[in-house]
Amino acid sequence: MSKFDLVIIGGGTGGYVCAIRAAQLGLKVALVEKDRLGGVCLNWGCIPTKTLLRSAGAYLEAGRLAEFGVHLEGTLAVDWAAMVARKDRVVGELVGGVERLLKGHGVELVSGVARLSSPRRVEVTLADGGHTLLEADQIVIATGSLPARPPIRGLDLPGVLTSDDILALETLPRRLAIIGGGVIGIEFATLFSALGVQVSVIEMLPTILPPVDQELARRYRVLLKQQGVELRLEASVEEIVAVEGGLEVHYTVKDRQERIEADLVLNATGRVPFSQGLGLEEVGVARQRGRVLVDDRLRTNVPGLYAVGDVTGQVLLAHVASRQGEVAAEVIAGHDSRMDYRAVPNVVFSRPEIAGVGLTSQQAREQGIEVEVGTFPFSASGKALAQGETEGQVRLLCEPGSGKLLGLHVMGPGASELIAEGALAVRLGLTARELAETIHAHPTLPEAVAEAARAVAFGEAIHFQRLGKRR
Repeated sequence: MSKFDLVIIGGGTGGYVCAIRAAQLGLKVALVEKDRLGGVCLNWGCIPTKTLLRSAGAYLEAGRLAEFGVHLEGTLAVDWAAMVARKDRVVGELVGGVERLLKGHGVELVSGVARLSSPRRVEVTLADGGHTLLEADQIVIATGSLPARPPIRGLDLPGVLTSDDILALETLPRRLAIIGGGVIGIEFATLFSALGVQVSVIEMLPTILPPVDQELARRYRVLLKQQGVELRLEASVEEIVAVEGGLEVHYTVKDRQERIEADLVLNATGRVPFSQGLGLEEVGVARQRGRVLVDDRLRTNVPGLYAVGDVTGQVLLAHVASRQGEVAAEVIAGHDSRMDYRAVPNVVFSRPEIAGVGLTSQQAREQGIEVEVGTFPFSASGKALAQGETEGQVRLLCEPGSGKLLGLHVMGPGASELIAEGALAVRLGLTARELAETIHAHPTLPEAVAEAARAVAFGEAIHFQRLGKRR
């Protein structure tokens, strides 16, 4: 039996970050991972999907080169196999980098399936079939999440894929039906429609992208249709059946029975915490619908046991998992660290990108909160015009009177990068005036944020005359 200060079960973005931070703070750490370091994010989620989306973006950009005075000779074509190969290279490089970082910090890596035998001991069934026992003063559960499985008949049919499965496709389908219009579903719709696949999205809610500010989500629905994506909203999927030449999705819309034919069906109905088979019941760890309950220091109800990442069910995002891993490591090392979820940015890597942080328009309405809204369109941005990417806008939600920033929401070029300014502003409680009076480099996309702030702080933007305060 080996003795450690800390044993972490799960090597995803929560677990490996926790291990590195704990080692930096002087703890002796072991990390147990049953599959690949980096978890879902590096291997089947964030990184591979964004790598493929970049390939799709490059293909679309190549088709517009004549607009920029560049002419190609020959035929422009999609090489899916080459795109997948590049994705695999990127993933392999990052996973290898994580392994080197862990070893460089002295973290002991254990490959196998872990289970708690007590609040201080972890039994590991090793990859070669052997067993080992790890003892630790503290243990962190970081086992992540799994694709959700709604009660739909036919989910086990060949050709019905999860978000993990679809990344292993050898060839592109002609028709793809996606169940779920959330972030995962819309990102895949964007990817495959860009590559010429006929995509249909079936969503049970009356709108898509529930986490997104609905003013932007409504605008994006129009853009999706322009991209050739068919949306079926308020549609309840009942069954998937095999038919000649593919699959058929049966669903109900306002008591009408309808169906869509497809070569493949993607189940993109979200993810759920994975906490089964870990021995949590035996040691008395409190759970709710599979998620491990933790406080703002990531402590469970059992002393010495912590949990980070998707398994906590707090906010299922990789960057939240990483921050939770840092906080847990710091708490274990004796520091007074706590989680703060007030300024968590979320991003949809769609075409164009969508990102938001803080209060959304719908949340303000639901909570009866009055807001002042400043907007600025990218069609009035010099940098966006120069890039040839003018779709979308910036929306700034502020507290009336004080101008304190309550939320920033962006649909347009570079939204995933622009949202960092909003996250900092929301966390620090900055005002629209403070943002507006901060000098932004020209010509840049962040100027659009400053212009939206001017619309709130001074009643009018500089470069778009008709914009102003709106309640």
